[in-house]
This record gives sequence, structure tokens and C-alpha cells, in this order.
Amino acid sequence: MQELNLPQKEGISDETAIAQTGVTGVLVILLGLVFIGLGGWLILLGGVWYYAIAGIGLVATGALVAARRREALWIYGLTFATTLVWALTEVGLDGWQLVPRLIAPAVLGIWLSLPWIAGRLDGGRDLGGRDMGGRDKEGPPRPIGRWASAAGYALVVVLVVAAGYRVTATRYLQAGEAETVAPVPEPAPAVAAGDWRYYGRTAEGRRFSPLDQITPENVAGLEPAWQFRSGDLPKAFETRNGREFNFEATPIKVGDGLYFCTPHRQVIALDPETGQERWRFDPEADTSANEYLACRGVAYYEAPAGTPCRRRIVTTTADARMVALDAETGRPCAGFGEGGFVSLTDRLGEVPPGFHFITSQPMVLRDRIVLGGWVYDNQAQGEPSGVIRAYDATTGAPAWAWDLGRPDPTAPLEPGESFTRGTPNGWGSYTADARLGLVYVPLGNATPDYWGGERRPFDETYSSALVALDIETGKERWHFQTVHHDVWDFDLPIGPSLVDLPTANGTVPALIQSTKMGEFFVLDRRTGEPLTGVEEMPVPGDGLPGDTLSATQPVSSGMPSLAPPDLKAIDMWGATPIDQLLCRIDFRRLRYDGRFTPPTLGGDISYPAFDGVVDWQGATIDPIRQVLIANASYIPFTVRPMPQDQAIAEGLMEPWAGWDSGQPYPKPAAFAVGPQYGTPYAAVVKPWLGLFQAPCHAPPWGKLVAIDLRSRQILWQRPLGTTRDTGPFGTHVNLPLPTGVFNIGGNTATASGLIFIGATTDQYLRAFDERTGEKLWEARLPAGGQATPMTYMGDDGRQYVVIAAGGHGGLRTRLGDYLVAYALPDAGRSG
Repeated sequence: MQELNLPQKEGISDETAIAQTGVTGVLVILLGLVFIGLGGWLILLGGVWYYAIAGIGLVATGALVAARRREALWIYGLTFATTLVWALTEVGLDGWQLVPRLIAPAVLGIWLSLPWIAGRLDGGRDLGGRDMGGRDKEGPPRPIGRWASAAGYALVVVLVVAAGYRVTATRYLQAGEAETVAPVPEPAPAVAAGDWRYYGRTAEGRRFSPLDQITPENVAGLEPAWQFRSGDLPKAFETRNGREFNFEATPIKVGDGLYFCTPHRQVIALDPETGQERWRFDPEADTSANEYLACRGVAYYEAPAGTPCRRRIVTTTADARMVALDAETGRPCAGFGEGGFVSLTDRLGEVPPGFHFITSQPMVLRDRIVLGGWVYDNQAQGEPSGVIRAYDATTGAPAWAWDLGRPDPTAPLEPGESFTRGTPNGWGSYTADARLGLVYVPLGNATPDYWGGERRPFDETYSSALVALDIETGKERWHFQTVHHDVWDFDLPIGPSLVDLPTANGTVPALIQSTKMGEFFVLDRRTGEPLTGVEEMPVPGDGLPGDTLSATQPVSSGMPSLAPPDLKAIDMWGATPIDQLLCRIDFRRLRYDGRFTPPTLGGDISYPAFDGVVDWQGATIDPIRQVLIANASYIPFTVRPMPQDQAIAEGLMEPWAGWDSGQPYPKPAAFAVGPQYGTPYAAVVKPWLGLFQAPCHAPPWGKLVAIDLRSRQILWQRPLGTTRDTGPFGTHVNLPLPTGVFNIGGNTATASGLIFIGATTDQYLRAFDERTGEKLWEARLPAGGQATPMTYMGDDGRQYVVIAAGGHGGLRTRLGDYLVAYALPDAGRSG
């Protein structure tokens, strides 16, 4: 018998290599059985037959590999060819769609083709009499023959990734450029050009700076100027069971001070040019009951001349107090409230710890501090009131309260009365028009979110509505509802951006309200009347028993929509074919009737979902070029409603007799669980992810868009971010594929034509050319940059760009405590 001279993998004996073959065969058989079982389930649900057929091919391949038969390679080659044809038939040359269909099968083909597997099949001989190591019967080894099959599969991997990059380059049109129009006067009261006084720089919420030292031509020269670490990091228990610790702050810069807040609500003042700490205020609140820790910013107020503690920083605490701090020292202002503090739970009735808090900064204008509050929603009927209140900015005394549940919403309460419980609340950042004396309040839902069978008439009128209130009196001027009978948690997460728009009848004071659904409503900010088309769109019905849904929903037909197209079965995605298969099963098993699919017993897919296409960051307005810039995110969620008794039996929640029972409120088992006490149903709401925590729908998962407000057309759009820090199971190591990624946090525009944005899960701050969408610069951040950047001019003559880099618990980005500033070197400044 001729002695076989088998190719060896360095360091592996023949016995080990043969064992590898057996193990490989068994694993491929098991993989095939999984495909057959799950593929059969998908067939029963009305899905494609491919997975079951591929499973048969894998079982046959594995059995032949285990038996060391060369036919295994032919059978697998046929299975892969079938996979290739099926994949191209379903999605064509869309590279990102091809990834779960072809990458893992190609990698398996490479493994089976390597000498330590292929070279031991059927005595190592191929059909031509050569062993699978690439030798003729009497000739020398042939390395080309040894690796040819593996190279073929590897070529598929390369072509798929290349096709993905091609999709990124061509999917979004970049047609047209933003043009400069006549400058728009700075709104009153004016904010100094080098300052950033509100979350959106001015009360109008534009997030636009008139600074132009950093330009598209020199932005590539930006370098770190300083870095500050607050030391405020999460405690161990604050990242468990879905609890969120998020550093989302946008600092404000007023005069010679830079001020921001940390997730635990410490307020810190820095030197704007050096980042050196000047003072720190710690409210030392007990946050152990708070499921959500975030602070998006602080407010500034300048009291009348002669008032002690004239320059003030106004903020709130995690235990529902408001405090005014001396901007020079950080000490509470003695003449404000009681020792500098005002309770925000007065006249709210019972407020369990962690139930009432405010993540956004108050609106301070015309000697008024206006705020709402209450975020921990979807827990019970009759939660603390969503009342909107105003306080005297000098004394902290109540000025007015707008309680939408009362016949006269601003009438004073009688002794012993409390504000109406469970009303829609305004938790996002407010905007205002000082000339009109109006503050624009974005309202959320009447609690709870996913069942509305017992909502009151005023709940139905104001849920998910924008309300314009007189800042002096609190009287309502108008309101505009963006969602009827909201059972999706599509509340308005931020006030509108204000801009004066040219029309056929002259320039009109307008506002543009972004929504979680990806719509932009353009209204006359004086009256609330739409300036562009608004239509009522028919939507799915048949929700949960006992609930009556709206037959239509408003859509902004006169503006481009960033709402995603309805999902299809071929859009299902995953890191591997298995989790893609599981996602396809979910898609067939759960209810999905497109946008506004209502919660349903048995579960449903919500897309867009509660964290929206455009969330609390809102949209940026460039008033010079008349351009709106928005970053959009696309994350489907699953909603699983169930009877209360079932949720209790599954250990998701505990029995509770209600607010009047005297029993302490029992928190649910996880943040994703909405007990909805007082209703027939609980709900579990989670992001729709596959087995390996990859999204269940295909890229792009995030994009940046510019809309021309004159033509009302998209100027350009592009995927935003890469997969660099989006690995399986929450890991932070991955290939930087330009798929566009989930993003939270806004963008900022400058007069020079730049857009600065962090927001993405891949930990970069980037600069884009506003005219074309071209990326001009990026810098790696030390942690997730889930915050809106800001820019200001220092006393040293340098323009700085600053972003909070501290991560986001919900997005699972890297947590930290950094505030990072960038500027041009002295030699690189142009003015």
C-alpha cells in the first residue's frame, strides 16, 4: 500500500488533524439540523424554503466530512452555489444585505477547503488522482491547488464587503448644494456671538453659531485643546437590569464661564480656554431609586442690577428640586426659594422616589423659569402630574401653573388641592420666541403609554402635542397634535426649532417641529397653523381589547419625511444566517402592519419605535442658508403586551393595589418592563436584536440629512457612523464598516458652513461640509459622544468645539466622564 504523505498544519499531528475532521463533520451536521428545524418553522409561518433546503445540504456535507469522503466538498459547493443564487435573487448586489447571507457560509467553505480538512477526505485523493494537498501521484506539491478552493470562498467575502462599500457610496444621492441667502438678524434678546447660552445656543433652538474661524478649508487642522474629567462615573448598581447612566450634557458658555452638569447632577464651572475647574456643586441627592440618570444641560439667568447673586446657573436635581447657583462661586443663592432651593413636588400628591425628575434644562426667559418634568413613564395610571410651571427667576416664587386637566388650566389651586395626576408631561428641552412672548412646550403621553382605553378627553387632546404658552401668564395661545391617541410612546421629545421663512406673502415667523416618527411639521409660530401640507393617513386598527384607536394619523406631506420604509421579510438581518433566520421567524410570528402598528396580544414590531427617528436632540437650523440638518436613527423594537396576571406569574412585576393603598410602589424587574398598573395589560418593550445582538433589520441604521427649507427637498443624505464599536454581545471591537449606526445626540452648524456631530456608537466627533455632506474631519473620543456639541469663542481669540464624551447606557457605548475641547493651533487660525 502506498504510504500517504499528508500535508500537515504546523504543530498538529495526523491524529489531531483527523479528529478535527470528525469534530468539523459533527458540528456541520448540528448546524444543518438547526437550519432544518428553524427553516421548517419559517415555512409553516409562510416564509421562504431556502433555510430548510440549505440545512439538508449541511447535514449531508457534515456526514460526508465525518466519513472522510471527498464528495463533501462537492455537496457543500452545490449548497453554497444555491445560497449565492438565492441571495442575489433576494437582494441583488446590496453588500450589507449580502453579509448575513454569504459571509458565514463562505468562511465555512474556506475552513472545509483547507488542507487539514480537505486533505484528509477519502484518502486525500481528488477525482484527478491528486491528493487534496495539491500533489500529483508522482509530482511535487502544488500549493496553488491546495488553496484554490479556499481562495474562491475568500473572494466572495471580499466582493460582498466591497459591494457594501459601494452601496454606502451610491445609496444616497448627494445632489445640490446649500446656497447662502441674506443674513437673518440675531433674535432678541441677543446672545453674544461667541457665547452659547441655551441648549440650542439661543432660546430659538437652532443650534447654529455665527462663528466662522473654523472653516471647511482649515477644519482638518483641529486638534485637542483641553480635556476635563469630572470623576462622575456610574455606581455598579446603576448599570444593571437596563438602568441607564447617560452623559448627555451640552455645556453653556456665558461670558468667561463654561457650565455643565453630570449624570448625578453635579454642576461644574470651567475656564473656557484651559478646561480648569473653577467650582463644583454637588446636590448630594439620593439617586438609588432612579432608573435613569442623565442631565442635558443647565440654564443661565442674569437678575436685575443690585440683586445679590446676580449671575445665576439654574438647574434641577435628581430628587426633584430646583436650585439657583451663584455663577461666580457655585454656592446656592440665598434669596432664591429656601436657601437657594425650590421643591418641584409641591402639590403633586404622592411621588415615590425616582418618579419625578427633569433631564432637560429649564427655559429661562423674561424673568421666568419654565419647566415641566417627569420621565419615568409607563408605570401606572394616575402618575404624578405633567403640569407645566413657571417661577420668578429672581425669588423662585411660583408665577403660574398650566394644568391641562383643569377647566381653567391656569387657575390657582384651592387649599389642599393637587394638580391633575397622569396628564401629558413636557420632559424635553423647550424653545421660545422672546418677541412674541411664547414658550413652546413639547408634550408627551398621558400615562401609561401602550394602552389608552381609559384616557380622559383632555388626555386625548394634548397627548403628543406642541403647546404655545404665554410666558408671562401661562395662558395657552394654541396647540397642535402630532399623534392621535398615542399608544406607541411617540411623545414630542424636544421643542421646535424657530426660523423665519420666505413665502409668497412675505417672510413668516415659523417653527419646525421634529418628531420621533421622522416627520417635520412646519407651523406659523404665532398661530400654530401649518405652513406646509398636513394630511391624515389611514393607519392599522384592531389594537388591544378595550382600546379604541384613531383611524388616521397626521403626516407632514409638505416636507421630506425621514420615516423609514415599511419592513419586508428580505430586510431581515443578523451577524450570521442563524440570527437572520430567527429574525425572519420573528417577522412572521409578530404582528407588523407598517408604521403605527398598534400593540397587540401576542406581540408586535414597532418601527419607528419610542426612541424615534429623531429623538431628544431635535433638528438644527441654518438661518443663513435656510437649511435644516437632522441626524436620524433606525432601531425597531418589539412590544409584548400581556395580561397583568401573566406578567405577575412570569415574575416581571409584583401585585400592587394602587396609589391610595398605602403600599410602596413595587418597581418592575427590569427597565424594559412597563407594568401599567391600573390597566388590563403590562408591556415589555425591547430593541429588536438577533441572537448575537446584531440588529434584525438591514443597514443603514443611522444617517445625516440636509433639507433645503425653500425648495423643501433633501439636499443630501449620507450614512452616519461605522460599526467600529458595535460588536456582538455589546463588545467594542468590530470592523469599521460604513453602514451608518444608531445615534443619540444632536448636531451643530456654523456660519462657515460646517456641521459638527458626535452621537454615533463608534465614538467619533466629526465635521461635515454643510454644502455637500462630505466628511472633512473626525477625532476619536475616549468614550461614547451621545451629546450635542457646542462651539464658542474664547478670550484668547480661538474658536472651540466641545462635546461631552461619557457614553450611553441604552446604546451600550463606552462610559466615561470626559468633556473634550478642540481648536485650531495658533498657526491654523484664519481670523
